[in-house]
Amino acid sequence: MKRLPLILIFAVFIGLCSVKASAQDAVEATDPAGNDVDLSLDICEIDFTPDSLNLIDTYSVQIPDDIAPVDIDLKGVKSHHGWVSPYALPYSRHCTGGADWHRMWINTAVLSSAFVGTLLVLECLPEDATSWNRAAIQKTPLFQRWWKNIFVHNPEIDHDKFVFNYVLHPYAGAAYFMSARSCGFSFWGSMLYSAAISTIGWEFGIEAFMERPSYQDIFITPIVGSLLGELMYKGKRTIVEHGYEMLGSPVLGRIACFFLDPVNEVVDLFRGNPAKAAATAYRRSPRVNGSFAFTPNSISLRITF
Repeated sequence: MKRLPLILIFAVFIGLCSVKASAQDAVEATDPAGNDVDLSLDICEIDFTPDSLNLIDTYSVQIPDDIAPVDIDLKGVKSHHGWVSPYALPYSRHCTGGADWHRMWINTAVLSSAFVGTLLVLECLPEDATSWNRAAIQKTPLFQRWWKNIFVHNPEIDHDKFVFNYVLHPYAGAAYFMSARSCGFSFWGSMLYSAAISTIGWEFGIEAFMERPSYQDIFITPIVGSLLGELMYKGKRTIVEHGYEMLGSPVLGRIACFFLDPVNEVVDLFRGNPAKAAATAYRRSPRVNGSFAFTPNSISLRITF
């Protein structure tokens, strides 16, 4: 009989999961005609000792009207070809809802255009900000310069400012990571995308017209950027789950999401935002939470709506 408390604790834990699932099912209950029905839960109060188990009372709890059944609008959350936004699904490091390659290729085109614009901006910065010797660079024709930086010389350890190498580059890698992560790609798939964009697209691509690839940027941008990007992904998920609001403010929520996922947030202004559609679904979805506690002689079970 000494094992009875442990068995009861396990049973209550399983029961809690069952009650939570039952409550969620009850919220969506309808009669055969499709009409809403009155919803309630039955909860038991139990008292036990190592040698006995007594049922004290049973309570019937009416589910509040404000979490009555609702129809979740999946427009924008689910695409015409079956892709489901990861923000409408439970968190996972894997590709649970499928990857939207179409959205990813659009993001890639946007990033490619942004690279060209960034190069033009860097051209306007003072030489001490980029460590570029423009007089020496301009002596060599453009594509000949790129060929030498890639195929003749080896990558080098650059001496850029700390903010470029260890702040802006990891953030850029995180932005590349989020470009794929928000399209449904897994953690590892998004890291691979970040590495491809930062290495092939930037280091060995656009930036190689001006200087040799950098060892720091080749490794720090995709690796540190992807670790930071996964934290940014979780942060955006939290904001989406709170109805695209931060600290109760939709304005702060949109600003935060822009810095967490700049590429998708900008492009989604024109193609539709599935994360925002998921946030609308979260706001309208009923919430059922439960918890339990125990002492040597009692168990308490609490369910909130």
